[in-house]
Amino acid sequence: MSLIQNFPFFTIILSMFSGIISFILNGKAAKWLHLLMTAAVLVMSLVTLNWCMVNNVSYTFMMGHFPAPWGNEIRVGTLEALMAVFFALLMLLSVLGGIANLDRDVQDSKKNLFYSMLDLLMASLLALIYTNDLFTAYVFIEICTLTACGLIMIQKSGRNYVSAIRYMIMSQIGSGLFLIGLSMLYSVTGHLLMTPASEALAQLAKSGSFDVPLEVILILMTVGLAVKSGLYPFHTWIPDSYGYTTPTSSAILSSLVSKGYIFLLIKLFYRTLDFNGLENGKLLDILFVLGIVGMIMGSVDAIREDNLRRMTAYSSVAQIGYIFMGIGLGTTAGVEAALFHMVSHGAMKALLFVCIPDLVDVSGGRADRAGLTGAARRNRFAGFAFTVGAMSMVGIPLLTGFVSKYLFAAAATGALRTKMLTAWIALAISTTLNCVYFLRVVLAIYTPAPEKEALAEGAAHSPVERTAMAGLIALNFALGVASPPVVWAIRSGLSMFS
Repeated sequence: MSLIQNFPFFTIILSMFSGIISFILNGKAAKWLHLLMTAAVLVMSLVTLNWCMVNNVSYTFMMGHFPAPWGNEIRVGTLEALMAVFFALLMLLSVLGGIANLDRDVQDSKKNLFYSMLDLLMASLLALIYTNDLFTAYVFIEICTLTACGLIMIQKSGRNYVSAIRYMIMSQIGSGLFLIGLSMLYSVTGHLLMTPASEALAQLAKSGSFDVPLEVILILMTVGLAVKSGLYPFHTWIPDSYGYTTPTSSAILSSLVSKGYIFLLIKLFYRTLDFNGLENGKLLDILFVLGIVGMIMGSVDAIREDNLRRMTAYSSVAQIGYIFMGIGLGTTAGVEAALFHMVSHGAMKALLFVCIPDLVDVSGGRADRAGLTGAARRNRFAGFAFTVGAMSMVGIPLLTGFVSKYLFAAAATGALRTKMLTAWIALAISTTLNCVYFLRVVLAIYTPAPEKEALAEGAAHSPVERTAMAGLIALNFALGVASPPVVWAIRSGLSMFS
């Protein structure tokens, strides 16, 4: 085994040890450790991605070199490496883009804890991407939940505490359902590794025994991860959790955390629960319906919301709906579209949450639409960044949101006629609603407001913040005009996924 094949394991261990070490460092040192760690993870993930694409193979890495069923292992391929690259990149840009707000919003005595939680969150997301062991996945699900709660309540305000408690309650319901399903899976198969468990399940399905327990396992594990990812109607924790914490926390929670759970669910479908066999059941139909409803209702709630942060948070409910609609189509093309949208939505939402605070700062602290009138004239760079993110969410050509919607529409053509028509209609309605709530904000922030010109122009962006925002803007355009390599990598990785 070459050194490069060890890199995925190194990234997980490096992230975990960075989180531990940050506890004994001061805030400044913890910040630099986190940035260096994330940059190192990004570089190693890029090297791993290149290696997998050049060799066109996936491989397993055994912990301690103990084989199944006793050992623990990770599995690495093009798709896993690609997701690790984007997760590390979005983490790095989200932290750099909101670094001034972090210095202002987080107490000096808590900054090392904040970066420690970011390190552990990075480790948990990488583990969810790479692990081939279901109990290891559960352990890191819990680490991800706890660190996400810490990011929500780091500002120590009453609203943040309530949001964190609500998030914890919903997340623990999801974790509990997943654990019950996992326990039942182990009891009927005797395996925790995905591949041996899949082989045992195939034998049980062929014999016709345990049909009801297998259906219960499938439902419990799917619903558990759907709850944790915020699929409608399990979304009620999202607006406050994303809307009232630090900009970096909002960007990371919306663009990364939910995607880690969804990626694990896709791995379960392909490696353990037989995605192709699910087409004959009703579970994918239910996910499709809930995804469609989430697309519409999330957008409707966003239209009703006047607070810009909460409006952007509600739009995440709609975008999670897009992803589950793609999975629910029951086709490989639908899953490919869902995976691309996971990356696309991360780029869009990280950009929006990072630039919103700058618009609020130059509007006297007001986040309502009327209060934001003329904000883009007082902070032109933040206004342009928000406009790019908003136009991408709407699906304007040359931006990544357009490619996502095109892939969903194209994938629908390969599904059943009923699903195809339903998906097309839902895409049209959702896009129209996107236009309503994002374009009216864009119009408001560019509308002249002479009576507000006396407001402060706001602190100038540091070179680091401006570079991070520019990076997110470039990422939205890059995924829009140069998407074929990413789509090819997703398709290639998915073909070797099972």
